[in-house]
Amino acid sequence: MGCYIVASSQETEAKTSLKLVKLHAYSVTSAKEVHSNGRLVQLVRIRNPWGRVEWTGPWSDDSNEWTTVQPEERAKLVYSADDGEFWMAYSDYIQHFSKLEICNQTPDALSSDTLSHWSFTQFEGDWKVGSTAGGCIKNTVAFCSNPQFVIKLEEEDDDPHDGEIGCTILVGLMQKDFRKNRRFRQNPNTIGFSIYKVPNEFKGRSNIHLGPDVLQHQRSIASSSYSGHREVSERFKLPPGEYVIIPYTFEANRSGSFVLRVFTEKEAAASLVDTDISANVKKEYISENDVDPHFKQFFNQVAGNDSEVSVFELKQVLDSVISKRTDVKTDGFSMETCRHIISLLDRDGNGKLGLVEFQILWTKIQKYLEAFKKHDTDNSGTMSSYEMRDAVKEAGFQLNNEVLQVIISHYANQQYSIDFDSFVGCLIHLEMLFKIFKTLNKKDTGKIELDILQWLCLALS
Repeated sequence: MGCYIVASSQETEAKTSLKLVKLHAYSVTSAKEVHSNGRLVQLVRIRNPWGRVEWTGPWSDDSNEWTTVQPEERAKLVYSADDGEFWMAYSDYIQHFSKLEICNQTPDALSSDTLSHWSFTQFEGDWKVGSTAGGCIKNTVAFCSNPQFVIKLEEEDDDPHDGEIGCTILVGLMQKDFRKNRRFRQNPNTIGFSIYKVPNEFKGRSNIHLGPDVLQHQRSIASSSYSGHREVSERFKLPPGEYVIIPYTFEANRSGSFVLRVFTEKEAAASLVDTDISANVKKEYISENDVDPHFKQFFNQVAGNDSEVSVFELKQVLDSVISKRTDVKTDGFSMETCRHIISLLDRDGNGKLGLVEFQILWTKIQKYLEAFKKHDTDNSGTMSSYEMRDAVKEAGFQLNNEVLQVIISHYANQQYSIDFDSFVGCLIHLEMLFKIFKTLNKKDTGKIELDILQWLCLALS
Protein backbone atom coordinates (compact mmCIF):
# COMPACT_ATOMS: atom_id res chain seq x y z
CA MET A 1 0.00 0.00 0.00
CA GLY A 2 1.24 3.44 -0.88
CA CYS A 3 -0.17 6.91 -0.39
CA TYR A 4 0.62 10.53 -1.20
CA ILE A 5 -0.67 14.08 -0.97
CA VAL A 6 -1.79 15.65 -4.25
CA ALA A 7 -0.33 19.09 -4.91
CA SER A 8 0.86 21.26 -7.77
CA SER A 9 4.24 20.52 -9.34
CA GLN A 10 5.59 23.72 -7.77
CA GLU A 11 4.91 22.21 -4.32
CA THR A 12 6.80 18.95 -4.94
CA GLU A 13 8.26 17.75 -1.63
CA ALA A 14 7.14 20.87 0.19
CA LYS A 15 6.41 20.23 3.89
CA THR A 16 3.12 20.98 5.63
CA SER A 17 2.97 22.58 9.08
CA LEU A 18 2.69 19.06 10.57
CA LYS A 19 5.74 17.78 8.63
CA LEU A 20 3.98 15.76 5.92
CA VAL A 21 5.70 16.01 2.52
CA LYS A 22 3.56 16.83 -0.51
CA LEU A 23 3.79 14.74 -3.70
CA HIS A 24 5.92 12.27 -1.78
CA ALA A 25 5.53 8.48 -1.86
CA TYR A 26 4.70 7.10 1.60
CA SER A 27 4.11 3.44 2.48
CA VAL A 28 1.23 2.21 4.61
CA THR A 29 2.78 -0.46 6.86
CA SER A 30 0.11 -1.28 9.44
CA ALA A 31 -3.36 -0.54 10.81
CA LYS A 32 -4.36 -1.16 14.44
CA GLU A 33 -7.05 -0.35 16.99
CA VAL A 34 -5.97 0.81 20.46
CA HIS A 35 -7.87 1.55 23.66
CA SER A 36 -7.61 5.22 24.65
CA ASN A 37 -9.59 6.63 27.58
CA GLY A 38 -12.10 3.82 27.29
CA ARG A 39 -12.74 4.09 23.54
CA LEU A 40 -11.29 2.37 20.48
CA VAL A 41 -9.13 4.54 18.23
CA GLN A 42 -8.17 3.42 14.73
CA LEU A 43 -4.53 4.07 13.90
CA VAL A 44 -2.56 3.83 10.65
CA ARG A 45 1.21 3.42 10.50
CA ILE A 46 2.97 5.34 7.72
CA ARG A 47 6.59 5.18 6.58
CA ASN A 48 8.56 7.96 4.96
CA PRO A 49 11.16 6.21 2.75
CA TRP A 50 13.64 8.99 3.54
CA GLY A 51 13.93 7.46 7.03
CA ARG A 52 13.35 10.90 8.58
CA VAL A 53 10.84 13.80 8.57
CA GLU A 54 7.82 12.48 10.48
CA TRP A 55 4.27 13.61 11.21
CA THR A 56 4.11 15.84 14.29
CA GLY A 57 0.33 15.81 14.84
CA PRO A 58 -1.79 13.58 17.16
CA TRP A 59 -0.40 10.07 17.77
CA SER A 60 3.02 11.03 16.42
CA ASP A 61 6.13 9.76 18.23
CA ASP A 62 5.99 10.58 21.96
CA SER A 63 2.82 12.67 21.57
CA ASN A 64 0.50 13.06 24.60
CA GLU A 65 -2.08 10.66 23.12
CA TRP A 66 0.20 7.70 23.88
CA THR A 67 -0.07 8.33 27.63
CA THR A 68 -3.75 7.34 27.42
CA VAL A 69 -2.85 3.82 26.22
CA GLN A 70 -1.98 1.01 28.65
CA PRO A 71 1.81 0.34 28.77
CA GLU A 72 1.53 -3.30 27.64
CA GLU A 73 -0.61 -2.33 24.63
CA ARG A 74 1.63 0.62 23.87
CA ALA A 75 4.74 -1.57 23.90
CA LYS A 76 3.39 -3.76 21.10
CA LEU A 77 3.16 -0.82 18.69
CA VAL A 78 6.77 0.46 18.73
CA TYR A 79 5.53 4.01 18.66
CA SER A 80 8.73 5.97 19.24
CA ALA A 81 11.80 5.81 16.97
CA ASP A 82 13.47 8.37 14.75
CA ASP A 83 13.23 6.16 11.65
CA GLY A 84 10.72 7.92 9.38
CA GLU A 85 7.87 5.65 10.48
CA PHE A 86 4.99 7.05 12.51
CA TRP A 87 1.40 6.47 13.64
CA MET A 88 -1.55 8.75 13.03
CA ALA A 89 -5.29 8.50 13.61
CA TYR A 90 -7.21 7.10 10.67
CA SER A 91 -9.46 10.18 10.78
CA ASP A 92 -6.40 12.40 10.34
CA TYR A 93 -5.02 10.10 7.65
CA ILE A 94 -8.08 10.42 5.40
CA GLN A 95 -8.11 14.18 5.99
CA HIS A 96 -4.46 14.81 5.06
CA PHE A 97 -3.68 12.19 2.41
CA SER A 98 -5.26 12.36 -1.05
CA LYS A 99 -4.57 8.97 -2.66
CA LEU A 100 -4.16 5.37 -1.55
CA GLU A 101 -2.79 2.81 -4.02
CA ILE A 102 -3.00 -0.93 -3.36
CA CYS A 103 -0.86 -3.36 -5.32
CA ASN A 104 -1.58 -7.07 -4.90
CA GLN A 105 0.86 -9.69 -6.11
CA THR A 106 -1.71 -12.10 -7.52
CA PRO A 107 -4.79 -11.71 -9.74
CA ASP A 108 -7.08 -12.61 -6.85
CA ALA A 109 -9.35 -10.02 -5.33
CA LEU A 110 -8.29 -9.03 -1.82
CA SER A 111 -11.36 -10.78 -0.42
CA SER A 112 -10.72 -14.07 -2.29
CA ASP A 113 -10.04 -17.26 -0.32
CA THR A 114 -8.28 -18.96 -3.26
CA LEU A 115 -4.73 -18.47 -4.47
CA SER A 116 -3.68 -18.15 -8.09
CA HIS A 117 -0.66 -16.74 -9.87
CA TRP A 118 -0.08 -14.40 -12.78
CA SER A 119 1.17 -15.74 -16.08
CA PHE A 120 4.19 -13.53 -16.76
CA THR A 121 6.24 -12.59 -19.82
CA GLN A 122 9.06 -10.07 -19.94
CA PHE A 123 10.79 -8.47 -22.93
CA GLU A 124 13.74 -6.12 -23.21
CA GLY A 125 14.01 -3.73 -26.14
CA ASP A 126 15.43 -0.49 -27.48
CA TRP A 127 14.28 2.68 -29.13
CA LYS A 128 17.05 3.51 -31.61
CA VAL A 129 17.14 6.86 -33.36
CA GLY A 130 16.43 6.52 -37.06
CA SER A 131 15.05 2.99 -36.91
CA THR A 132 12.90 2.01 -33.89
CA ALA A 133 12.35 5.35 -32.11
CA GLY A 134 9.17 6.24 -33.99
CA GLY A 135 7.45 8.33 -31.31
CA CYS A 136 3.72 8.38 -30.58
CA ILE A 137 0.85 7.93 -33.04
CA LYS A 138 1.02 11.62 -33.97
CA ASN A 139 4.13 10.67 -35.95
CA THR A 140 2.00 8.82 -38.47
CA VAL A 141 4.78 7.51 -40.72
CA ALA A 142 7.29 6.59 -38.02
CA PHE A 143 4.96 5.19 -35.31
CA CYS A 144 4.87 1.69 -36.82
CA SER A 145 8.68 1.52 -36.56
CA ASN A 146 8.49 1.19 -32.76
CA PRO A 147 9.07 -2.33 -31.40
CA GLN A 148 5.92 -4.45 -31.54
CA PHE A 149 4.92 -7.41 -29.36
CA VAL A 150 2.07 -9.81 -30.08
CA ILE A 151 0.01 -11.55 -27.37
CA LYS A 152 -2.73 -14.13 -27.79
CA LEU A 153 -5.47 -14.10 -25.14
CA GLU A 154 -7.40 -17.34 -25.49
CA GLU A 155 -8.98 -18.07 -22.08
CA GLU A 156 -11.38 -15.85 -20.16
CA ASP A 157 -10.87 -15.25 -16.42
CA ASP A 158 -12.44 -17.63 -13.91
CA ASP A 159 -15.27 -16.09 -11.86
CA PRO A 160 -14.33 -12.42 -12.34
CA HIS A 161 -14.96 -10.52 -9.11
CA ASP A 162 -16.21 -7.48 -11.06
CA GLY A 163 -18.71 -9.58 -13.02
CA GLU A 164 -17.15 -8.51 -16.33
CA ILE A 165 -16.30 -11.41 -18.65
CA GLY A 166 -12.96 -11.17 -20.45
CA CYS A 167 -9.21 -11.62 -20.13
CA THR A 168 -7.34 -9.61 -17.53
CA ILE A 169 -4.05 -8.20 -18.74
CA LEU A 170 -1.65 -5.95 -16.86
CA VAL A 171 1.07 -4.22 -18.88
CA GLY A 172 4.06 -2.43 -17.34
CA LEU A 173 6.57 -0.42 -19.40
CA MET A 174 9.77 0.60 -17.60
CA GLN A 175 12.56 2.72 -19.05
CA LYS A 176 16.07 1.61 -18.14
CA ASP A 177 18.86 3.79 -16.72
CA PHE A 178 16.28 6.17 -15.24
CA ARG A 179 18.29 7.04 -12.12
CA LYS A 180 21.59 7.23 -14.01
CA ASN A 181 20.15 9.64 -16.57
CA ARG A 182 18.72 11.86 -13.85
CA ARG A 183 22.04 11.80 -12.05
CA PHE A 184 23.69 13.19 -15.19
CA ARG A 185 20.84 15.73 -15.57
CA GLN A 186 19.44 14.04 -18.66
CA ASN A 187 15.69 14.33 -19.00
CA PRO A 188 13.95 10.94 -18.98
CA ASN A 189 11.77 9.96 -21.89
CA THR A 190 8.03 10.44 -21.75
CA ILE A 191 6.81 6.90 -22.43
CA GLY A 192 3.59 5.04 -23.05
CA PHE A 193 2.11 2.08 -24.91
CA SER A 194 -0.89 1.27 -27.07
CA ILE A 195 -2.64 -2.04 -27.70
CA TYR A 196 -4.11 -2.82 -31.13
CA LYS A 197 -6.35 -5.71 -32.15
CA VAL A 198 -4.76 -7.82 -34.87
CA PRO A 199 -6.83 -7.46 -38.07
CA ASN A 200 -8.62 -10.61 -39.23
CA GLU A 201 -6.40 -10.99 -42.29
CA PHE A 202 -3.30 -11.26 -40.04
CA LYS A 203 -4.71 -13.65 -37.42
CA GLY A 204 -2.79 -16.87 -36.92
CA ARG A 205 0.22 -15.61 -38.83
CA SER A 206 3.68 -15.53 -37.28
CA ASN A 207 5.93 -12.47 -37.46
CA ILE A 208 3.18 -10.05 -38.39
CA HIS A 209 4.14 -6.38 -38.38
CA LEU A 210 1.45 -3.71 -38.28
CA GLY A 211 2.40 -0.99 -40.74
CA PRO A 212 0.97 2.49 -41.35
CA ASP A 213 -1.72 1.01 -43.61
CA VAL A 214 -3.22 -0.57 -40.46
CA LEU A 215 -2.23 1.80 -37.67
CA GLN A 216 -3.39 4.98 -39.40
CA HIS A 217 -6.88 3.56 -39.95
CA GLN A 218 -7.44 1.54 -36.77
CA ARG A 219 -7.81 3.00 -33.29
CA SER A 220 -6.02 1.35 -30.40
CA ILE A 221 -8.26 -0.85 -28.28
CA ALA A 222 -6.45 0.20 -25.08
CA SER A 223 -3.59 2.48 -24.15
CA SER A 224 -1.67 3.93 -21.23
CA SER A 225 -1.31 7.56 -20.35
CA TYR A 226 1.97 9.30 -21.20
CA SER A 227 4.42 9.42 -18.32
CA GLY A 228 7.85 10.85 -17.67
CA HIS A 229 8.25 8.49 -14.70
CA ARG A 230 10.39 5.39 -14.56
CA GLU A 231 7.43 3.10 -15.27
CA VAL A 232 3.91 3.35 -16.60
CA SER A 233 1.47 0.49 -16.01
CA GLU A 234 -2.20 -0.15 -16.71
CA ARG A 235 -4.67 -2.97 -16.15
CA PHE A 236 -7.25 -3.89 -18.81
CA LYS A 237 -9.90 -6.48 -19.47
CA LEU A 238 -9.99 -7.47 -23.15
CA PRO A 239 -12.07 -9.97 -25.14
CA PRO A 240 -10.23 -13.14 -26.21
CA GLY A 241 -8.17 -12.48 -29.35
CA GLU A 242 -4.79 -11.52 -30.74
CA TYR A 243 -3.29 -8.13 -29.87
CA VAL A 244 -0.15 -6.13 -30.61
CA ILE A 245 1.44 -4.00 -27.87
CA ILE A 246 3.49 -1.03 -29.11
CA PRO A 247 5.71 0.75 -26.55
CA TYR A 248 6.85 4.23 -27.58
CA THR A 249 8.43 7.49 -26.52
CA PHE A 250 6.18 10.51 -26.92
CA GLU A 251 8.73 12.27 -29.13
CA ALA A 252 10.27 10.51 -32.14
CA ASN A 253 14.03 10.01 -32.32
CA ARG A 254 14.49 9.64 -28.56
CA SER A 255 16.85 6.77 -27.87
CA GLY A 256 16.40 4.53 -24.85
CA SER A 257 16.11 1.00 -23.55
CA PHE A 258 13.05 -0.49 -21.90
CA VAL A 259 11.59 -3.52 -20.16
CA LEU A 260 8.05 -4.56 -21.10
CA ARG A 261 6.26 -6.84 -18.62
CA VAL A 262 2.95 -8.50 -19.42
CA PHE A 263 0.85 -10.23 -16.74
CA THR A 264 -2.28 -12.26 -17.55
CA GLU A 265 -4.56 -14.29 -15.31
CA LYS A 266 -4.53 -17.20 -17.78
CA GLU A 267 -1.65 -18.55 -19.85
CA ALA A 268 -1.06 -16.36 -22.89
CA ALA A 269 1.52 -16.73 -25.65
CA ALA A 270 3.51 -13.53 -26.19
CA SER A 271 6.44 -12.80 -28.49
CA LEU A 272 8.40 -10.04 -30.16
CA VAL A 273 7.08 -9.17 -33.61
CA ASP A 274 9.83 -9.22 -36.18
CA THR A 275 9.71 -9.79 -39.91
CA ASP A 276 11.15 -12.90 -41.52
CA ILE A 277 14.08 -12.08 -43.79
CA SER A 278 13.41 -12.83 -47.45
CA ALA A 279 13.84 -11.48 -50.95
CA ASN A 280 11.44 -11.66 -53.87
CA VAL A 281 13.16 -9.83 -56.70
CA LYS A 282 11.79 -10.49 -60.16
CA LYS A 283 14.45 -11.58 -62.63
CA GLU A 284 14.55 -9.83 -65.98
CA TYR A 285 14.87 -12.08 -69.01
CA ILE A 286 15.53 -10.05 -72.16
CA SER A 287 17.55 -10.52 -75.31
CA GLU A 288 19.34 -7.98 -77.46
CA ASN A 289 16.38 -8.09 -79.86
CA ASP A 290 14.08 -6.84 -77.08
CA VAL A 291 16.07 -3.64 -76.60
CA ASP A 292 14.50 -0.48 -78.05
CA PRO A 293 16.57 1.08 -80.91
CA HIS A 294 16.60 4.47 -79.16
CA PHE A 295 18.00 2.84 -76.04
CA LYS A 296 20.68 1.11 -78.16
CA GLN A 297 21.69 4.50 -79.49
CA PHE A 298 21.88 5.89 -75.96
CA PHE A 299 23.96 2.89 -74.86
CA ASN A 300 26.45 3.32 -77.72
CA GLN A 301 26.96 6.95 -76.74
CA VAL A 302 27.71 5.91 -73.17
CA ALA A 303 29.80 2.81 -73.91
CA GLY A 304 32.12 4.18 -76.56
CA ASN A 305 34.22 2.10 -78.94
CA ASP A 306 34.36 -1.10 -76.85
CA SER A 307 30.54 -1.31 -76.55
CA GLU A 308 30.89 -1.98 -72.80
CA VAL A 309 30.11 0.34 -69.89
CA SER A 310 32.94 0.49 -67.35
CA VAL A 311 32.50 1.48 -63.70
CA PHE A 312 33.76 5.00 -64.50
CA GLU A 313 31.40 5.40 -67.47
CA LEU A 314 28.54 4.05 -65.34
CA LYS A 315 29.13 6.62 -62.61
CA GLN A 316 29.30 9.41 -65.17
CA VAL A 317 26.03 8.54 -66.91
CA LEU A 318 24.11 7.89 -63.67
CA ASP A 319 25.24 11.20 -62.18
CA SER A 320 24.41 13.03 -65.40
CA VAL A 321 20.88 11.61 -65.72
CA ILE A 322 19.84 11.85 -62.09
CA SER A 323 21.19 15.39 -61.61
CA LYS A 324 18.64 16.65 -64.15
CA ARG A 325 15.71 15.54 -62.00
CA THR A 326 14.19 17.99 -59.55
CA ASP A 327 12.01 15.47 -57.67
CA VAL A 328 14.88 13.59 -56.03
CA LYS A 329 17.98 14.75 -54.21
CA THR A 330 21.40 13.22 -54.71
CA ASP A 331 25.04 14.06 -54.17
CA GLY A 332 26.10 11.64 -56.89
CA PHE A 333 26.57 7.89 -57.10
CA SER A 334 29.59 6.53 -55.27
CA MET A 335 32.18 4.31 -56.91
CA GLU A 336 31.24 1.64 -54.37
CA THR A 337 27.63 1.62 -55.59
CA CYS A 338 28.72 1.48 -59.24
CA ARG A 339 31.04 -1.45 -58.50
CA HIS A 340 28.21 -3.28 -56.72
CA ILE A 341 25.97 -2.71 -59.74
CA ILE A 342 28.53 -4.26 -62.08
CA SER A 343 29.21 -7.15 -59.68
CA LEU A 344 25.47 -7.92 -59.60
CA LEU A 345 24.73 -7.64 -63.33
CA ASP A 346 28.01 -8.57 -65.05
CA ARG A 347 27.24 -12.02 -66.47
CA ASP A 348 30.47 -12.69 -68.39
CA GLY A 349 32.80 -11.54 -65.62
CA ASN A 350 34.71 -8.87 -67.57
CA GLY A 351 33.94 -6.12 -65.04
CA LYS A 352 31.77 -4.14 -67.48
CA LEU A 353 28.12 -4.01 -68.60
CA GLY A 354 27.02 -4.97 -72.08
CA LEU A 355 23.86 -3.77 -73.78
CA VAL A 356 21.46 -6.31 -72.23
CA GLU A 357 23.01 -5.91 -68.78
CA PHE A 358 22.75 -2.13 -69.07
CA GLN A 359 19.10 -2.43 -70.13
CA ILE A 360 18.34 -4.58 -67.06
CA LEU A 361 20.00 -1.97 -64.86
CA TRP A 362 17.97 0.84 -66.40
CA THR A 363 14.74 -1.08 -65.76
CA LYS A 364 15.77 -1.63 -62.13
CA ILE A 365 16.56 2.03 -61.56
CA GLN A 366 13.19 3.07 -62.97
CA LYS A 367 11.45 0.69 -60.52
CA TYR A 368 13.60 1.98 -57.67
CA LEU A 369 12.67 5.54 -58.61
CA GLU A 370 8.96 4.70 -58.50
CA ALA A 371 9.32 3.11 -55.04
CA PHE A 372 11.42 6.03 -53.79
CA LYS A 373 8.91 8.67 -54.90
CA LYS A 374 5.95 6.66 -53.59
CA HIS A 375 7.41 6.47 -50.07
CA ASP A 376 8.85 9.99 -50.02
CA THR A 377 5.58 11.07 -48.43
CA ASP A 378 6.56 14.70 -47.83
CA ASN A 379 8.01 15.14 -51.35
CA SER A 380 11.30 16.32 -49.90
CA GLY A 381 13.38 14.51 -52.50
CA THR A 382 14.84 12.33 -49.76
CA MET A 383 13.43 9.45 -47.75
CA SER A 384 13.32 9.43 -43.97
CA SER A 385 14.84 6.40 -42.31
CA TYR A 386 11.37 5.45 -41.03
CA GLU A 387 10.01 5.33 -44.59
CA MET A 388 12.78 2.92 -45.54
CA ARG A 389 11.06 -0.25 -44.25
CA ASP A 390 8.11 0.01 -46.65
CA ALA A 391 10.23 1.29 -49.54
CA VAL A 392 12.59 -1.68 -49.25
CA LYS A 393 9.57 -3.99 -49.02
CA GLU A 394 8.18 -2.42 -52.20
CA ALA A 395 11.45 -3.33 -53.92
CA GLY A 396 11.03 -6.99 -52.89
CA PHE A 397 12.95 -7.28 -49.60
CA GLN A 398 11.51 -8.25 -46.21
CA LEU A 399 13.94 -7.25 -43.45
CA ASN A 400 13.79 -7.34 -39.67
CA ASN A 401 14.63 -4.50 -37.27
CA GLU A 402 18.22 -5.61 -36.76
CA VAL A 403 19.05 -5.48 -40.48
CA LEU A 404 17.17 -2.20 -40.92
CA GLN A 405 19.25 -0.65 -38.13
CA VAL A 406 22.45 -1.66 -39.93
CA ILE A 407 21.11 -0.19 -43.18
CA ILE A 408 20.23 3.12 -41.51
CA SER A 409 23.65 3.39 -39.88
CA HIS A 410 25.34 2.76 -43.23
CA TYR A 411 23.17 4.69 -45.69
CA ALA A 412 21.45 7.52 -43.76
CA ASN A 413 22.97 10.95 -43.18
CA GLN A 414 23.15 12.84 -39.88
CA GLN A 415 19.51 13.91 -40.25
CA TYR A 416 18.52 10.24 -40.74
CA SER A 417 17.43 10.81 -44.31
CA ILE A 418 18.43 8.81 -47.39
CA ASP A 419 18.94 10.33 -50.83
CA PHE A 420 18.25 8.51 -54.08
CA ASP A 421 21.78 7.34 -54.86
CA SER A 422 22.09 5.82 -51.35
CA PHE A 423 18.71 4.14 -51.82
CA VAL A 424 19.83 2.57 -55.11
CA GLY A 425 23.14 1.54 -53.55
CA CYS A 426 21.32 -0.14 -50.66
CA LEU A 427 18.96 -2.14 -52.90
CA ILE A 428 21.72 -3.22 -55.26
CA HIS A 429 23.86 -4.32 -52.34
CA LEU A 430 20.95 -6.24 -50.80
CA GLU A 431 20.17 -8.04 -54.05
CA MET A 432 23.82 -8.98 -54.47
CA LEU A 433 24.04 -10.33 -50.89
CA PHE A 434 20.87 -12.41 -51.28
CA LYS A 435 22.21 -13.75 -54.60
CA ILE A 436 25.54 -14.76 -53.03
CA PHE A 437 23.79 -16.40 -50.07
CA LYS A 438 21.49 -18.37 -52.35
CA THR A 439 24.47 -19.59 -54.38
CA LEU A 440 26.34 -20.75 -51.26
CA ASN A 441 23.25 -22.20 -49.52
CA LYS A 442 23.39 -25.29 -51.72
CA LYS A 443 21.60 -27.60 -49.27
CA ASP A 444 18.83 -25.05 -48.65
CA THR A 445 19.39 -25.15 -44.90
CA GLY A 446 19.32 -21.38 -44.39
CA LYS A 447 22.97 -21.51 -43.30
CA ILE A 448 26.25 -21.29 -45.22
CA GLU A 449 29.85 -22.21 -44.51
CA LEU A 450 32.74 -20.24 -46.02
CA ASP A 451 36.38 -21.08 -46.39
CA ILE A 452 38.94 -18.27 -46.14
CA LEU A 453 38.99 -17.62 -49.89
CA GLN A 454 35.21 -17.37 -50.12
CA TRP A 455 35.09 -15.13 -47.05
CA LEU A 456 37.69 -12.72 -48.41
CA CYS A 457 36.06 -12.55 -51.83
CA LEU A 458 32.67 -11.93 -50.25
CA ALA A 459 33.92 -9.31 -47.79
CA LEU A 460 35.89 -7.45 -50.48
CA SER A 461 33.18 -7.59 -53.15
